[in-house]
Amino acid sequence: MPANGAHLVKTSSLKKHTSWWATVVNQRYLILMSFPFVLWVIVFRYLPLWGWTMAFQDYKPGLPFFQQKWVGLKYFIILFEDPKFWEVMRNTLAMSLLGLAFGFTLPIVLALFLNEIRHMLFKRVIQTITYLPHFLSWVIVASLVFQMLGPSGPLNEFLLSLGVVKEPVPFLTKPHYFWWVVTFADVWKEIGWNSIIFLAAIAGIDPELYEAATMDGAGRFRKMWHITLPGIMPTVIVILIMSIGNLINIGFEKQFLLRTPLTKEYADVLDLYVLDYGIGSGRYALGTAAGIFKSVVSLILLFTVNRLSKKTTGMRVL
Repeated sequence: MPANGAHLVKTSSLKKHTSWWATVVNQRYLILMSFPFVLWVIVFRYLPLWGWTMAFQDYKPGLPFFQQKWVGLKYFIILFEDPKFWEVMRNTLAMSLLGLAFGFTLPIVLALFLNEIRHMLFKRVIQTITYLPHFLSWVIVASLVFQMLGPSGPLNEFLLSLGVVKEPVPFLTKPHYFWWVVTFADVWKEIGWNSIIFLAAIAGIDPELYEAATMDGAGRFRKMWHITLPGIMPTVIVILIMSIGNLINIGFEKQFLLRTPLTKEYADVLDLYVLDYGIGSGRYALGTAAGIFKSVVSLILLFTVNRLSKKTTGMRVL
């Protein structure tokens, strides 16, 4: 009997191996097509992680790896004890949350609005106007923002003409306005482009659902609320999870281009901290430690939100 059992286990193992190999053979073209992308990820995403070792060394450029002095968590301690680090974290989180609140919800609203437009020419004009800013560089966008919000810019002239204000509002020099200026510029630039994925999700909804709702006497708002929004909810959940996972990965271009000496206290974000206080000052270990902190926080946020989404909605990304 034991011999028969061993024979069955061996036969089962052989079948599994054969089945796995048969799957590989059947999908060989797909595997070959995916190979360049896997190689790209390995070379440009995983191999650079070797540089994380700098965060645990007194890194000296030009010195061989094994001659570097290992210092453990020294630079993480320096990072967390630096008041400037917590200042840039405050700015990063504030601008990220504002960007999530407006940059995530407004494209959904725009997509719903465009879906309700029946005049095709007007719809295409609106789409073109909202898509075009995405293709402008942040250098151009920053120049437009300075022109629009300057003391003699159109916005201040408009407010003065209405009597809302008695003197120009210092949008660009008042530190407390900076977060809102960046959010406004980012939303204006990306709202149209970010709405495309929601429009695609709306296009995938079965038209018969709308026809049935019309026969039941449902108006546009009720169809939007009971058909369109539930229909795009899986897409909304996925984009929300990915957006929260990238909450502190907001880059530095817009902050770097829109900041002034007067707004620097509210403009510096984590990536600018790495650039100015890490790479710019030659403190590569400190900059690497900040980068590791950002990556770890992003992973924690991603897995946490993914788990919460699975428990509450049954949908997840991972």
